Amino acid sequence: MKHLETDLIHAGTEFNSTKAVVTPIFQTSTYFADENPEKYIEAATQPKHPEFYHRHGNPTNSQVAAILAKLEKTEEAIVLATGMAAISTAILAAVKSGDHVIAQNSHYSGAMLFLKDFLSEYGIEVTHVDQTDNSSFVEAIRPNTKLIYIETPSNPNLDITDLAFVGKLGKEKGILTMVDNTFASPINQVPTEFGIDVVIHSATKYLGGHSDLTAGAVCGPKEFIEKVWRKSITLGASLSPFDSWLLLRGLKTLSLRVKQINHNALALAQFLEQNKAIRKVTYTGLSSHPQYELAAKQMKGHTGMLCIEVAGKDENEEFRNAQTILNNLKLFANAASLGGVESLVVHPASMWGTHHSASQKKISGITLGMLRISVGIEHIDDLIADWQQAIDKI
Repeated sequence: MKHLETDLIHAGTEFNSTKAVVTPIFQTSTYFADENPEKYIEAATQPKHPEFYHRHGNPTNSQVAAILAKLEKTEEAIVLATGMAAISTAILAAVKSGDHVIAQNSHYSGAMLFLKDFLSEYGIEVTHVDQTDNSSFVEAIRPNTKLIYIETPSNPNLDITDLAFVGKLGKEKGILTMVDNTFASPINQVPTEFGIDVVIHSATKYLGGHSDLTAGAVCGPKEFIEKVWRKSITLGASLSPFDSWLLLRGLKTLSLRVKQINHNALALAQFLEQNKAIRKVTYTGLSSHPQYELAAKQMKGHTGMLCIEVAGKDENEEFRNAQTILNNLKLFANAASLGGVESLVVHPASMWGTHHSASQKKISGITLGMLRISVGIEHIDDLIADWQQAIDKI
């Protein structure tokens, strides 16, 4: 059995039919018909065939998918144009009108909009539960429940969902379980080891790692991935050959990047937790995290994501102080996304202001003084110094 770091470099190389060490970009929309009519029919009908038509498949896409399936320990995987394409296509492959979905109170904002608005328009009911309370999942089950959709750690508040409990519950009740593993990455967490059926990624983030592409991935049983593929060729969310090639390049250094990011994030979280200007630090690698023991049980590393709440005498002052920090950070760019080699920081209440109502933000734990931090691979001393000088401006 090969080690993870080896698979990141060598898995899926059977899809590179050339002698090039670096897989080429297969920049073509279609392929010549095989002289054998039977082989052409096979190419036209076989799910994910890499050499028929780009919307159906691409050799580089197939190589990336093979790597991701190994990382997430699933039978198959498919890559799509964006993280939201992966989320929406996978969910639509799992449910239909009249079905019921169990989701969490806290999800990535795009996923929340899809769950809250889009599905309801097509007769699919969604119940949102407190992911930190296992009993809430049990209580939400209905006769027509077909999917439990979770995200752990959650975006942005880093709540943890008990993967083993949800996985077992799904198996016992015959309900498909699906998790967004973007925040953790497969280096830090492998949900299928805890009984989860399907794993989703915004490959734009840690998997790509360089903030230069958008992509999504769905990993799961072969039969389900074929359903996702059939849905995807109708919806048309194909991953472009160039973005696929960039993703393949980024995956080669995934393990190295994530391990450095884990180290930096823990050190920064420990520094901020001791700073009086910061009222609260939420990081799964800190013993102060309310679900630290569960996180340690199901995560091999604690990711590069942390949330802080800036101190102040009231919400307005917390907001002003958070903005002061944002405006004075030099190395942490105030930019959306996460998981890249560069450090980023955002103000969730502002970024998602049009997506969530005040009550939804409260349920999701988003406050005016909250900042979400994505730690990169820069030297930790420089990152800490940057925060110290920005805090000094308050």
